[in-house]
Amino acid sequence: MPDIHDSRLTAQLYDLATGDEDARLCRDIPEDQCREQPVNFLAQTAAQALSKTGDALADTKVVLPWLLGAMGAPAAFAGLLVPIRESLALMPQILVGGVIRQFPRRKAFWAVASIAQGACILAMAGAAAAGLAGTAAGWTVTALVVLFSLARGVASIAAKDVLGKTVSKGRRGRVSGHAATISGLAAGAVGIYLMLSPAATRPDWLLYALVAGAGTCWFVAAAVYLRIVEYPGAVTGGRGINDLVREQFSILAKDRQLQRFLATRALMISTALVGPLYVTLAQQRTGLGLDGLGWLIIASGLSAALSSSFWGILADRSSRATMALAAAIAGALGPVALLVLAHAPGIAGSIIFYAAILFVLGVAHAGVRIGRKTHVVDLAGGDRKAEYVALSNTVIGVLLLGTGALTGALMGISIAAAIGTLSTLALLGAALAMTMANVQE
Repeated sequence: MPDIHDSRLTAQLYDLATGDEDARLCRDIPEDQCREQPVNFLAQTAAQALSKTGDALADTKVVLPWLLGAMGAPAAFAGLLVPIRESLALMPQILVGGVIRQFPRRKAFWAVASIAQGACILAMAGAAAAGLAGTAAGWTVTALVVLFSLARGVASIAAKDVLGKTVSKGRRGRVSGHAATISGLAAGAVGIYLMLSPAATRPDWLLYALVAGAGTCWFVAAAVYLRIVEYPGAVTGGRGINDLVREQFSILAKDRQLQRFLATRALMISTALVGPLYVTLAQQRTGLGLDGLGWLIIASGLSAALSSSFWGILADRSSRATMALAAAIAGALGPVALLVLAHAPGIAGSIIFYAAILFVLGVAHAGVRIGRKTHVVDLAGGDRKAEYVALSNTVIGVLLLGTGALTGALMGISIAAAIGTLSTLALLGAALAMTMANVQE
């Protein structure tokens, strides 16, 4: 690995990554921290790229449901992965933030949390390689996703805090942007290999190696992140749990538009939960060949990359219309898929059909995510943005667990019933979105 503390190499890479004349200016970080900005920019970009690559190669919407299917776990477990991952990463953040802010240096929190995430993913690969199967496999992977998600919540808070301390305003978005591009290319290359490589050349253990490789990404990311030069920061800002809960409920009780937004977002949880169901169907109808997994990885990755700019432009004009359109697409996809399954078994037996479903679903889910993020920020006035985002994440985190449990129960009865239910919720969310205020006016 090139030494990012080599000043000349660091300067060249930093100038290339930032690409403008004001790259060395610091707008809101101290002068001593500003001098370290090039190395910190590169370290955080590399660490985030590695962690995002791990996320893509152990995706709870595509790869881990496929792993559960290969382990012979009941289909209901696939429906639990996304709600557990998202909810347990969201709910503790406001409390964890208060703890982290008591320490003057916070990069170690990210590194330790990343090691924990990598260990959980490696344990999944080890369990699969050891032959764990059936219900025991389902519970083991689910328990590891619980631990993974809690660690992810810690990493999320620490990453935002360290980024704000070490990289100047006007450069922070490029860290995540460059990291997403690098990880997307890496995941795409893996997907293409799985899709195009002859089955005879793929060893039986390749799926386990793929998941283990994802886990290893977090270990390397932790090592890179520790190379950040972080000066001590302020240790104020922590609050007690009683104060936090009181403040959050006070905000929710007073703002009717926020209440309506949260109800809409709650219904649109379904656009995230339905993905693993289609992956499970793909396995059942097309088999366990890793070329099929490659198709799904590529489709899922391309969808957001190709549609996000469109959704962003539309959201700046009307975030409620963006949410409504995107949720309507996701909701309509369910009945179309079920009709094909019932009346066109030839098409339903092709992996390309499921790749197309995941692509359209990914486009729709990207619209929901961008629309809701834009809406809550524009809805919040003055200095209330952080409070609205924290409250929204906490409420949705709780609801995700309940909706995920419902999805798992429905999958135990019928995957078609689960898809139909989630699609109906998405359509209801689309209708409710259009009753929200147009906050862009």
